[in-house]
Formats: sequence, structure tokens, C-alpha cells
Amino acid sequence: MKINEELKKTQLILGIGLVVNIILSALKFTAGYYGNSKAIIADSVHSLSDSITDIIIMAGVLFWTKPPDAEHPYGHRRLETITTLILGLVLIAASFAIGYDALNGLDQPKLSIPKDIALYAALISIIAKEILYRITKNYGTKIKSPALIANAWHHRLDALSSIPAFIAVAGAILFPAINYLDIAGALIVSVFIFQAAVKILWPGLEEILGKGASSTICNNIITTAKNTPEVIDAENLRTRYNGMKIFADINIIVKSDISVKHGHDIAESVKKQIMQTNPDIEDIIIHVEPDKK
Repeated sequence: MKINEELKKTQLILGIGLVVNIILSALKFTAGYYGNSKAIIADSVHSLSDSITDIIIMAGVLFWTKPPDAEHPYGHRRLETITTLILGLVLIAASFAIGYDALNGLDQPKLSIPKDIALYAALISIIAKEILYRITKNYGTKIKSPALIANAWHHRLDALSSIPAFIAVAGAILFPAINYLDIAGALIVSVFIFQAAVKILWPGLEEILGKGASSTICNNIITTAKNTPEVIDAENLRTRYNGMKIFADINIIVKSDISVKHGHDIAESVKKQIMQTNPDIEDIIIHVEPDKK
């Protein structure tokens, strides 16, 4: 898919998500406020954080889809990783804010019983956010975008976090004597959000720390190089991620009495074969070494 097509589709999906998140956030906050539900108000904060992350990605995608240039010869995909890390940090902040607000509610001498409007808002949120998750996840997987996939899971977590909120509100309505159910629901929501944040942050941190490709991918690269005609051996493979794309370099061993041009042609053949069998590789540098025998 061409970069401009990827950009337009990504912006469309993010735009839809942004509008839905703003509407849901307003709906849940209003329903939570007038429906006396801390769990639903907490859930509205989660939807609002989704809106913030949509805006962050919409701004970031304008840059990380740009082709390589003189100042950024490896492209701009690292910005996508930074964006993903920001999403994780936003989620952590939201989880602590929600948990803190819920715990503060324990100090109230008398807790209000939630109303039905809070229940309906949670149900609408579950359905809408699950639809958003599926749309965003499918496209994020298609273009191998960690930021979009992270944002999709943000949608899914908003849907999942609305479930305990829904159950807590329903329980508080059905069993008024157990007046802490709504606060318990808000705390459960905060835990869900924190877990999601850790899962989103970890891959980005590993990339920043220079984590290489999996052993399966590395073995495939070495095997492909060794199976290329006139390659005696392949060694010293190194890989690193830039966004979801892999950059690599590898040494190939060839006969010592061949010409420079012949060695170059073999290297080009190796590169072509590796790129064809590993679509996640953005570029690979082939170092030609003479056989020492």
C-alpha cells in the first residue's frame, strides 16, 4: 500500500475513533454525574484518554509515514515508537487518577445509589468501543503499525473496563445495601487500564533498548543467505527494529578468487532473496568476506 493511501486510511479510522470517543466521554460523564456513579465517571475519563491518544496518533502519523530523507536516512518510524510510549504513559496516568478518585470516595459518609441512566451509558460504551477495536485492530495489523494496534487495544480496554463498571452499577442498583460496589467497579477499571499500559509500553521500551528480531526470523535470514548460490557461509547477523520494520546486516563468505563485481552480484542476490522471504525487513546490508581456505 502506498504511503499516501496508508495515511488517508489511518487518518479516517482515527477521525472516526476521535469523534466516537468524545461523544462517549461526554455521554458517560453526564450519565455518571446525574446517575450518581463513580464507576461510570471513571469510565468517561478512560474514553477521554482515548480521545487524547487519537489526537496524538493523528499528529504523529503525518511524520512517521514520510519517506527517508537526508537527515533521517532510516525513515521516521522511530516516532511511531515514541507515540506508542506516550500512549502507555497516558494510560498509566489515567489508571492512577481513576484509582485515586475511587479511593477518595470511601471517605464519604453516605454513598448515593446509582441510577439506570448510568447503566445504559455503560452498555452503549461496550458496544461502540468493541466495534472501534475491531476496525482499528484489523487495519493496524494490516499495515503493521504498533501505534494503531496499541490504540486499538485502548479501545478494547475501554470496552472491557465498561463491563465491570456495568456490573458494579447494576449490583449497586439491585442491592442498595452493598453501597461500595460502584467504587469497587471504579477500582477494577483502574487496574484494567494499568495492565494495558504495561503491555503497550514494554515492546516500545525493548525497541528503544535495541532488541533484535526473534530467533525464528534470524534463523530464516541465515538459512536464506546460506542457500543462495555461491555463498559458502553466512555469519555475524545483527538486527534491530525501527517501528515494526527490521534493519539488519550480515556477513556472507564467498570464494576469494572471484572479482569484486561478482561478489557484489552475489550480495545483491542474497539481499533480494532475504527481502522476498521476510516482508518485515526494511533493509539489510550484506558484507562480502573472502573464504580463508
